[in-house]
Amino acid sequence: MAERRKVGNLLALAVLSYLTQRPMHPYELSRTLREHGDARSIKFNHGSLYMVVGQLAKAGFIAEQETTREGQRPERTVYALTDSGRHELRDWMRDLVEYPQHEYPHFVAALSLIGALPPSEVVKLLRRRLDRLAEQCVEIRAIIDDTLGKGVPGLFVVEEEYRLTLLEAESSFVERFVEQIIHPKTGWGRIWAEFHGEPTPTDERQQS
Repeated sequence: MAERRKVGNLLALAVLSYLTQRPMHPYELSRTLREHGDARSIKFNHGSLYMVVGQLAKAGFIAEQETTREGQRPERTVYALTDSGRHELRDWMRDLVEYPQHEYPHFVAALSLIGALPPSEVVKLLRRRLDRLAEQCVEIRAIIDDTLGKGVPGLFVVEEEYRLTLLEAESSFVERFVEQIIHPKTGWGRIWAEFHGEPTPTDERQQS
């Protein structure tokens, strides 16, 4: 069963992972995270990275190796992964891969309260969402194709493949949801519209 971590921020997981390659200072870690596109999967900024590095050091998962200075630049502390940190990385990764965790996506929250908006407006918003989802799918496919075209093994874009699969699944759900609202015989739109005091929503695309 997944356990509570001393440092639970997923940014910490990325730091531990990259320190398996070699000792680094936080600035180098930040640059590596950005160059590898990890900002698409893990939210971070300069301040949060330094905070996480401090937490990992306090927990004993990383340790100061040396402090360097280049010219007039501020001193930079290089951190190395400890044996405890290596164990934490592998144990944490095993948990994340094996155990599904309940998350709280914003769209799910909106769906749970969707009745607060009239169905005619919801249908329009959902159609706009479909357009945006399609744009994101195109963007991710381009990233995958560009990366694979450079000879990079598919293993290193597997998170983009997963993200694309989720977007495609969401698009299918939204299309079905729209149909469930506007279907003339079995749709939910009539009762929903009556609650908001408006006409039953229809498929405007078929009328144009």
